[in-house]
Amino acid sequence: MSALFEPITLREVTIPNRVWMAPMCQYSAEAEGPLAGAPHDWHFAHYAARAAGGTGLIVTEATAVSPEGRISPYDLGLWNDAQVEAFRRITRFLVAQGTVPAVQLAHGGRKASTDQPWKGGAPVGPEAHGWQPLAPSPVPFDADHPVPTELTVGQIEEIVGQFAAAARRALAAGFEIAEIHGAHGYLIHEFLSPHSNHRTDAYGGSYENRTRFALEVVDAVRNVWPADKPVFFRISATDWLEEAGWTADDTVRFAHDLHAHGVDLLDVSTGGNAPRVTIPAGPGYQVPFAARVKAETPLRVGAVGLITDAGQAQKILANGEADVVLLGRELLRNPSWARHAARELGGEVRVPDPYHRSV
Repeated sequence: MSALFEPITLREVTIPNRVWMAPMCQYSAEAEGPLAGAPHDWHFAHYAARAAGGTGLIVTEATAVSPEGRISPYDLGLWNDAQVEAFRRITRFLVAQGTVPAVQLAHGGRKASTDQPWKGGAPVGPEAHGWQPLAPSPVPFDADHPVPTELTVGQIEEIVGQFAAAARRALAAGFEIAEIHGAHGYLIHEFLSPHSNHRTDAYGGSYENRTRFALEVVDAVRNVWPADKPVFFRISATDWLEEAGWTADDTVRFAHDLHAHGVDLLDVSTGGNAPRVTIPAGPGYQVPFAARVKAETPLRVGAVGLITDAGQAQKILANGEADVVLLGRELLRNPSWARHAARELGGEVRVPDPYHRSV
């Protein structure tokens, strides 16, 4: 059997195959009212289709730990109990299809309060359900972005608590795995990178100080997440900057720290913290970063980024470059990618009984 269709066990959670769905924002939740941030029929259909298609694990889109932590006013969240109940409908269905549900907990930081991408994705103000973004330092993401409010130490501590509270709600909502979003220029990444973190206190300057907030969040989530269930961390392995940015060397060093703090898998992406950088995008362009983490650290590793065909995915695992692959846009194009890949490679995935004629 192809390694792509072998199960993998992390702590006491077994995922039936190595074809996983990467988190991808849908920007489709209600922006205001009692159901703001709660998933609805669109989200159910979106995730249910990929579960029925044989995907082994599904990571939800960035799910905000507070209203101000949303990337857009239309993002999902887990800051109240109404959202918990709405998520339960989704997790129950995923589990019934044999798919493991994972939640990505996030805070948008200085890149928060933006419009839906198909409307341009520009920053929005209160007149369009927006708010004032927060960040480690008063450094805007780009020229057309507002100067964010620099977080006080007290506010940093509050956000750490919000991650823990959201993790508790995620558990109540039926999620088996919690992923902490530390990538793509959002709040945790902003603290990690000297490009966006200009603080002079205990949360800025040295590597130890810049990683402090991330590790405090990891500890807070790990402390409320059951010991038999895994915690993941998503990272941008490089800012793609020639100087004054987060680097691949930093990522390897930080992976050791994350492992020591109870993280079970590093979900390796890149970029997002600086606009208009040159990124050599191409098939599997981020895989070498994942491969280095796997080779030089004890962490399990997920590879993501323009992984589109079954042979390519199988080769990544066969070469020992990663333990799992995460697909994004390809699963938007083809919700049954896992079933098609299993047919091509001679593997097996669970097929819902009503779909038995498609085997």
